[in-house]
Amino acid sequence: MVVEHDVTRANDIANEYDCLVLNEDATREETLKEAGAARADALISTLELDATNLFVCLLATELGIPTVVSVLHQPEHRELFRKMGVNAVKSPDQLAAESLYRTARQPAIIDYMPVEDDAEVFEIEVSDAAPIAGKTLEDARSGGLIPDDVLVVAVVPQDGSGPRIARSTTEIGAGDRLAVYSGRGTDPAVTDLFGFFDDYR
Repeated sequence: MVVEHDVTRANDIANEYDCLVLNEDATREETLKEAGAARADALISTLELDATNLFVCLLATELGIPTVVSVLHQPEHRELFRKMGVNAVKSPDQLAAESLYRTARQPAIIDYMPVEDDAEVFEIEVSDAAPIAGKTLEDARSGGLIPDDVLVVAVVPQDGSGPRIARSTTEIGAGDRLAVYSGRGTDPAVTDLFGFFDDYR
């Protein structure tokens, strides 16, 4: 069920997606009740102001909806949402902007997921110039190439044999794609290991 106050947007959503759309104001308790709050498993608020999102989430909590999530437009409001029991996530616009910036700054990174603080899991392809290419993970670590806070989690070999869990005996080849956990994120000292020395510093 989608609650959308703008009639044009409500019609667009109804035509585009396989879901029920209620053209009402989500900041009204009666609207949430009409939308089925009593039997809802979760509510996700995606309004344009943090204050309005927080109000909707508090209404949802009062109505007993067990899981309440909101987009977050101003990072400084995250703690307030947390105190109110709301799981706040970045807005799609923020995520898109960060992704574009990341792609321009570090084109070697195929994909990434923040974990906590500076830690990230990212996907990267090993270049021909990579210090790790041609070595097993055990040899690379014992040789001081892989820092203690970096762990290669999975490998997708260039030969197309499909993804596999990275083990100490796994040999890394140029063209392999790796899923990597790094406690310091995609710091240049980390991406250098995979042969990308020209990312912006």
